[in-house]
Amino acid sequence: MNILIVAEVVGGAFALDSTAKTVKAFEGQGTVDLLVAGKDVADVSKQAATISGVRKVLVADDEQYAHQLPEPMASLLVSLSGYDTVAAPATAQARSALPRFAALMDVMVIPDVIEIIAPDSFRRPIYAGNAFQVVQTSDALRVLTIRTANFDAAELGGTAEIASVAPATDPALTVWVEDSVVKNDRPELTSAKLVVSGGRGVGSKEGFKIIDALASKLGAAVGASRAAVDSGYAPNDFQVGQTGKIVAPDLYVACGISGAIQHLAGMKDSKTIVAINSDPDAPIFQVADFGLVADIFDAIPEMTERV
Repeated sequence: MNILIVAEVVGGAFALDSTAKTVKAFEGQGTVDLLVAGKDVADVSKQAATISGVRKVLVADDEQYAHQLPEPMASLLVSLSGYDTVAAPATAQARSALPRFAALMDVMVIPDVIEIIAPDSFRRPIYAGNAFQVVQTSDALRVLTIRTANFDAAELGGTAEIASVAPATDPALTVWVEDSVVKNDRPELTSAKLVVSGGRGVGSKEGFKIIDALASKLGAAVGASRAAVDSGYAPNDFQVGQTGKIVAPDLYVACGISGAIQHLAGMKDSKTIVAINSDPDAPIFQVADFGLVADIFDAIPEMTERV
């Protein structure tokens, strides 16, 4: 396989963890090149070159890639020939750009790959993770998004070659207006080793502060169920689940989360799951390693004080 991986660049910053995990997914599968696209990404390129297993880092440094708009990214990928596999971490950016690229190339896109079985065969979850599907494609070009929670990160210490590539013609179909993101000092949710999540049981935006307090003590990222996000208790960036972010931390603490199948799809691969809920029949207890039947407004402040 001759593989091109699109490096994850968010707001000009390099998402090293998700990119390194995507590289690891292709270990032993062939030659791997990385594409770094953005504006003023010289430092990002140097970081990317240290990922072991990468042969070459291709750098497209241009204003049209500053905000990772999907149409310019798809056009850039079309201009890069010589690859039989193009992949990226399964994030919002890749889910926007790669289907457009695949459509332009008249091939299928295979999302959320969790195992590369053969150059043309890939395993992916379906039915909210309750079953697995092996997809075999006859396309000469494979376009994939990789669910990085299922892979360790590739080691650092590599010395890949860095080469510039010319920017492609901007299709000028979309215009960046502004980024509206939640800024905090916590670990990034999809790569965090510890996650504390709150659900509908938190009851209000004010009540969600107990989740923040415990996460602060643990040095953990904060997550939320879709019910909590839809109710306005937590921002959309915090959502864990089938329609949110997929996480697999060492420890996942679910507070006031009933455990709907859509939420479980986003966190059930966590190494240790702790559930706190006042309902002893909550589905979350079926996947939990440790369960505490208690009022979260009693249990969580006590836990926070004891940490």
